[in-house]
Amino acid sequence: MATSNNTGFVLQRLAFLLSKQSDQVLQEQLGIGFSQFKILMVLGWNPSVRQRHIAEKLGQTEAAVSRQIKLLKEAGLLTAKVNPENRREHITTPTAKGEKLCDKALVLLNNYHAPMFEELSERQRERLHEYLGTLLQYASRKESNSFSHLFE
Repeated sequence: MATSNNTGFVLQRLAFLLSKQSDQVLQEQLGIGFSQFKILMVLGWNPSVRQRHIAEKLGQTEAAVSRQIKLLKEAGLLTAKVNPENRREHITTPTAKGEKLCDKALVLLNNYHAPMFEELSERQRERLHEYLGTLLQYASRKESNSFSHLFE
């Protein structure tokens, strides 16, 4: 089967290219990587989330997330405080500087990728968003079942 006719391959290739381009533009314009941006986004939504949860949400290892968080702290974009309810945990939150940078990054990425979406009609963009949402819901459900279906 030709890979260009395989929807899964096309989606994976598109995701790879978008990640790579996003990383490059963020590095060049703001001095952060795409992984760091995604961590700032997750922590902006939920500052009390554990690193394990961030890693799971982003499809990264806990060690990779930990390294990125360390870099973000060193850059003054995150702070960490001991959780008063569990002294072994830290609550990591974006600083004002981190929040501003995250907002700039979001605008930058939206503007950078806008021309690609302008290739589609308004109706096509709406349908694409709907279809991707449906696929994301399905994949999220499957993730909880892990890969057990492959071995049945």
